[in-house]
Amino acid sequence: MSRIGRMPIAVPAGVTVEIAENNHVTVKGPKGTLERVLPQEMEIKQEGDEIIVSRPNDLKKMKSLHGLTRSLLNNMVVGVTAGYTKELEVNGVGYRASKSGKVLTLNLGYSHPVEMEDPEGLESKVEGNKIIVSGIDKEKVGQYAAEIRDKRRPEPYKGKGIKYVDEVIRRKVGKTGKK
Repeated sequence: MSRIGRMPIAVPAGVTVEIAENNHVTVKGPKGTLERVLPQEMEIKQEGDEIIVSRPNDLKKMKSLHGLTRSLLNNMVVGVTAGYTKELEVNGVGYRASKSGKVLTLNLGYSHPVEMEDPEGLESKVEGNKIIVSGIDKEKVGQYAAEIRDKRRPEPYKGKGIKYVDEVIRRKVGKTGKK
C-alpha cells in the first residue's frame, strides 16, 4: 500500500471541501479558494472531518496516482489555511531587488533592470537582500520562485546570483597562476 495515499487528510474548522463529479475538488478556506480536477480513477470520500483517498486496484499506475492524489489534496487544504512561502536571497556586488506595486525589479548585472510582475494570487515582498514569495497554491509559489531564480542562477566560484535561502551552493576553487 501507498504509505502516503493511505493517510487520511484532516480538514480543519473553517475549511469546506466539495467533491463534484469527475473528481473536481473545490477547497474553500480563510485564505481563499482552490479548485483542481484530480485523477478520475481515484475514489475520494469525505467522512466527518477527514478525507480518505482509495484506489480501485493495485496496478502500477494506480499505485503512483494514489499518493499523488492524496498529496495534491493535502497541499490544497494546507494552502487555504496556512499558505505557502518561498524565500530567495540575492547575493553579489551591485545586485539588488526592489518592489513597486505589483512589479518586482531586479538589478542583476545586466545592461538593463529585469522587471517581473506578480502572477495573480501571488505576492512578493523584498526585505533587504531577501525576496519572499507567498500564496495559497504551492505549485504556483514554487514556479514563480523558480522563475525569479532563473534570471541569475548562483554561480559556483563567487556564489553570486539568486538562490533559495536553504540552498547550498557547491563552491569551486578558481584558477591558480603560474609560478
